[in-house]
Amino acid sequence: MTKTTISNFSQAAQQAQHWANEVAGELDWDVPRAYRLLKAVLHALRDWFPPEEMSDLAAQLPTLIRGVFFEGWRPLNGLGHERRKDDFIIAVRREFGFEAEVDFDRAIGAVFHLLDRHISAGEIDQVRNSMRKALRQLWPAD
Repeated sequence: MTKTTISNFSQAAQQAQHWANEVAGELDWDVPRAYRLLKAVLHALRDWFPPEEMSDLAAQLPTLIRGVFFEGWRPLNGLGHERRKDDFIIAVRREFGFEAEVDFDRAIGAVFHLLDRHISAGEIDQVRNSMRKALRQLWPAD
C-alpha cells in the first residue's frame, strides 16, 4: 500500500467524522448517537428514491459516507407503500432505535441541513423535488 493510499483513507475517515460531528453539534448530541441518526436517515433516503436519484445523490457523498449509504442495501426491497412523511419518520425511527425524547422532525432536519451544506445545490433541488410536499417540510429552508 502506498503512502498516498493511506493518506486518502485517513482523509476519508476524517471527512466522515466531520459529518457526524456536524450533526452532533447541531443537535447537541454525542457523536455515536449522531452517527446512528445519519445512517438511519441516509438508509431511509436510499430506500425512498428511485435508483437513478439514489445513485446521483450517492455519487456526491464522501467515500466512507457512501459506504454507509449502501450498507445493507437490497435493491428489490424498496418501500412498497405510499410514501408519506410519517412513513419516512417510521423508517428512520426503526433503524435509529427507540428513544422517547427524540424529536425526529428536528433530527431528520439536521441531517437534511448537513446534506444542504455538502451536496451541490442542483442535486439537492432534484432530491427535494422527488419528495412529496409533506416530506419536503422536514428539509430546513435556508
